[in-house]
Amino acid sequence: MTDPAPGARPGVLREAREAVVDHAPALARLTPGRTGNLSVRDGDRFAVTPTGVAYDAFGVADVPVVDLDGERVAGRMKPSSEVPMHRHIYRGYGSEAIVHTHSPWATTMAVLHQELPPIHYMIVAVGKRVPVAEYAPYGTEALAANVVAAMEEAEATASFIENHGLVVTAGDIETALEHTTHVEDLSRLYLQSSAVGEPTELPEAELDTAIEQFEGYGQD
Repeated sequence: MTDPAPGARPGVLREAREAVVDHAPALARLTPGRTGNLSVRDGDRFAVTPTGVAYDAFGVADVPVVDLDGERVAGRMKPSSEVPMHRHIYRGYGSEAIVHTHSPWATTMAVLHQELPPIHYMIVAVGKRVPVAEYAPYGTEALAANVVAAMEEAEATASFIENHGLVVTAGDIETALEHTTHVEDLSRLYLQSSAVGEPTELPEAELDTAIEQFEGYGQD
């Protein structure tokens, strides 16, 4: 990635950059300090939170825009160190938004190297289980490849990362944040129930039924 700032260019991916600014407070509620990141894709480029900056300390013109080759094409600030993970997921999944957090319950699962089994039907929002991607240093191509491999193997849109945190991808940023919250809540439920006894997993047929029900859920 090039170091020199390419300039604010506020018109480039403006809606995606506005979405990053608008949803950064939700990220702040999920992850401690400045440890998470999110992005919104538009075609072959995506807007992503800047690195090392408080979530309420940047505006639209500051938000970096990066292409799928990792080159910054707009934005006053440098992009998140996890750009490789974002672009690998976008290339592999064709999704439109990504949220990465170090939220406490999901990160506890990551530290335990424990995947999330289907203990509750809400897991089908991200798949039938949440896998654990193998550890690699943050911000590296190796970590990005590990995350994509884990998600593809599990046929999931979320993955824990060993000794690191959680990543979730979805069709829009609102859904990605909602599903991140689901995984965090289910991680808490799993860990709390494990402290009392052995959590009971839902059978495959019930998960398939839940998936079918979700397809018609909500208002027409």
